[in-house]
Amino acid sequence: MKAKVYSQDGKVKGDIDLADSVFNAAVNEQVMYLVVKTYLANQRQGTAKTKGRSEVSGGGRKPWKQKHTGNARAGSNTSPLWVRGGKAFGPSPRDYYRSIPKTMRRIALTSALSARAKEEKISVVSGITCDAPKTKTVASMIDALSLSGKRILLVIDLASKNVYLSGRNIKNLTVKPVSEINAYDVLNNDAIVFGSEEIVKKIEEAVAL
Repeated sequence: MKAKVYSQDGKVKGDIDLADSVFNAAVNEQVMYLVVKTYLANQRQGTAKTKGRSEVSGGGRKPWKQKHTGNARAGSNTSPLWVRGGKAFGPSPRDYYRSIPKTMRRIALTSALSARAKEEKISVVSGITCDAPKTKTVASMIDALSLSGKRILLVIDLASKNVYLSGRNIKNLTVKPVSEINAYDVLNNDAIVFGSEEIVKKIEEAVAL
């Protein structure tokens, strides 16, 4: 499996060999589904909250006596039936987090990268240079690669702070360091661009089973 290597101005410099164990592996759709589902669940804050009848103000004494008033029986003005009463069976804060086994994360990422590689949606830019945070630099590179209008995942090194600052506010562009990418990031974008050949090697070393 190969991917094209481009210069920052969009010119083809050559090809790079992609490890078959990472970029040409069998695509396990079931594992990808489970990992992406769990990843999205882990993004939920679970902060929805309403007050129950024990939490609203009021209560204490019985609103009126039990009999001979002509009103329905009532024991407390905190009842869910009353205005400003507590909410019956309302939401309460909960934790949606579920751990994802390391092996499943690796299989899912390998499957996602392999799927994108087989669709020829992976490319490499040989050394993105960005002397100062400037959106135009990264935007021009995207135009040169003919990726305008597509959802793009740009994978960079941790040291490429200027590249991150330059691309973070570009529409449809997600910039992430190589240590943080996951199956969801790969599947949620139409094109995957690696910031250098070294980044590809780092992924192959980290993900290879």
